[in-house]
Amino acid sequence: MPLIDTLFDGPVDIIGDVHGELAALEALLAHLGYVSGEHPQGRRIVFVGDLCDRGPDSVGVVALAQTLVERQLAQCVLGNHELNVLRGDHKAGNRWIMDPAHAENTTDYTARTASPEQRETITAFFRTLPMALERSDLRVVHATWNDSAVDALRTTAEVNIDAFTRLEDVMKRSLEDTGMIEAGKLELAPHKHALHDAAYPMPNLTAVGRSEEQRQMLNPVRVLTSGPERATPRQFFATGKWRFCDRVKWWDEYTSPTPVVFGHYWRGLREDAGKPDLFEGVGAEGWGGPARTAYCVDFSVGVRYRERKQRPNGPFTTTRLAALRWPERTVTFDNGTTIASPG
Repeated sequence: MPLIDTLFDGPVDIIGDVHGELAALEALLAHLGYVSGEHPQGRRIVFVGDLCDRGPDSVGVVALAQTLVERQLAQCVLGNHELNVLRGDHKAGNRWIMDPAHAENTTDYTARTASPEQRETITAFFRTLPMALERSDLRVVHATWNDSAVDALRTTAEVNIDAFTRLEDVMKRSLEDTGMIEAGKLELAPHKHALHDAAYPMPNLTAVGRSEEQRQMLNPVRVLTSGPERATPRQFFATGKWRFCDRVKWWDEYTSPTPVVFGHYWRGLREDAGKPDLFEGVGAEGWGGPARTAYCVDFSVGVRYRERKQRPNGPFTTTRLAALRWPERTVTFDNGTTIASPG
């Protein structure tokens, strides 16, 4: 399967990051008019990746998505959370599929655990996922549409994780040759003990920031699944550690007339207090970019576990799972509401 594959013809419903929220996905599909994955008008489903992690039933979400993909009723691109699973990278929220003896343990996430057989089936499915989908009037990717990264992956015959591993080796050799890795290590060494201490007076480690930026940008698989990053003018503490490199509003530089739909960036909710709103000037549901051709369909259902702590049975008012309907350009949410997406 090509890593840059052809998007379905006809009308599609592009669903944002699901993150293991099976009930929300089932509700959304029902509101969209799907019955057992089929739509009376012949519409089909496109997932933007991040099917898994954090939510209560990643096993169920992936099984449903895989069934729909195999029936050619859905397509799905690779997200950074699927990539983490393929890499065996232990992250907060993916203990459901990792070896419990080694996976990161946290009380924030209560989830159905995959059996060894399910782990094998899930990882085999993740290996089949393309990096992006395209047709003449529409593009779909998990985090960013970057022409250079797309072109670098367009002709490879590798599966996603094999391409990642090869390109990761290329990136590491480049950073070693330029001395960026060693410079970052030397700068970090006096402060490494406090990397996870929010109260520590951490200085802005500029060499670390530059090294992290290049680590991200020199691997096209990283770029498409988790977006471009740039060294920050000042350090900040987020998701349990000090950081010196951050995501950027790449859509502000997306000038293509071809619309692109992506996930990854939480709309309507900031993970870290005090950080700028990436969608400022776009509005809660609007299109971004100079030509208003970039749309983020991730409405933060990935942090519904926080709401669930306060209201175990809902209603959930700040986190939503959404689908952008194309070509209508309307957005439907898992609570049944539908809005126009101003473009």
